[in-house]
Amino acid sequence: MKTIAFVPIRSGSLSIKDKNIKDFNGKPLVYWSLKALQETNSVDEIIVALDSEKYKNVVLSFEMSKLKVYDREPENADDTASTESVMLEYLNKSEYDKDDTFVLVQATSPLTSSEDFEKALVDYKSSVNDSVLSCVRQKRFIWNKNGTPNNYDYKNRQRRQDFDGYLIENGAFYINRVGNILKDKNRLSGKIGIFEMPEYTAIEIDEPEDWIIAEKLMQSKLVHASSFKQIKLFLSDVDGVLTDAGMYYSENGDELKKFCTYDGMGFKLLQEKGVKVGIITSEDMQLNSRRAKKLKLDYDFHGQKEKLATVDKLRREMGICFDEIAYIGDDVNDFELLNKVGLAACPANAINKIKNIPNIHVLSKHGGSGAVREFVELIIKK
Repeated sequence: MKTIAFVPIRSGSLSIKDKNIKDFNGKPLVYWSLKALQETNSVDEIIVALDSEKYKNVVLSFEMSKLKVYDREPENADDTASTESVMLEYLNKSEYDKDDTFVLVQATSPLTSSEDFEKALVDYKSSVNDSVLSCVRQKRFIWNKNGTPNNYDYKNRQRRQDFDGYLIENGAFYINRVGNILKDKNRLSGKIGIFEMPEYTAIEIDEPEDWIIAEKLMQSKLVHASSFKQIKLFLSDVDGVLTDAGMYYSENGDELKKFCTYDGMGFKLLQEKGVKVGIITSEDMQLNSRRAKKLKLDYDFHGQKEKLATVDKLRREMGICFDEIAYIGDDVNDFELLNKVGLAACPANAINKIKNIPNIHVLSKHGGSGAVREFVELIIKK
């Protein structure tokens, strides 16, 4: 049985122009939901239902392996069209099994993580529920317009910590079977279960003020918090990172490079913590190999023009995900890998394209002057 994630977006947002592709923490807003779904093991396909070539080009530029786009009909893309209408349009034109799992995902809830999707799907498939919706628990005392309390006795006010609160939809996602949706023409049906998410995920981006709050929340709750989860693999570029990017030649024509001994100790400190360490460089030089051998690194990749593919193969062999990898690089050939890993950093003198990668840690040290050691100590401290 398949699991299909369905993400409807349209270009006619009134409150925030081009909201779904507007820059949000360095990436188009829709990117964050798609990235989380791409990294969710239980999701087989991601369908983005859209209504413009402009949006299609943006979405396809993400180059995610599970991602497909669907051109929704114009009548199901205007202000009055319901989400159910585009879901049913797509399913009626598709050939999914009635028992396939269908996940409706909202692009304006970018705080949903791959862990949220994964756990919700695992729980759903092991439960007796026909459908599931995501909710958050809020501990607020609500009043009616006529001045009467809605959910508590003000004469016997509870402490907040003793109050169970109530569950509200955060709109992040809904899970159901394809057959149920076609039969009931609704995202929810039958016995409905609740998947509870952290309270901060309650925010949905509908107004400019929501945008500002959500960006700050993502930076504090997801980007930085998840970045410093247990790192299992640490990799570094060589030239411009472990060295100062200079090339030195002796009178005899010998090629020399300047390494920093503090960086060497940084690798050792991580190994003592159980982290695998290594270097990966596009150059194939014995000088670099000798340095790696002296440091007794776990991995030593040279002549690697496709760094992302090399690391992808390695992490599969290790049985880890990209979120568990830290990488430090400084130039254009590091760009793809730095965008993919869970924790990215660059020396202070890296090129601007690298420094502008969303959520990268721009270190205070230059390449060859202890930048790697600074990054290592940051990881250990966190």
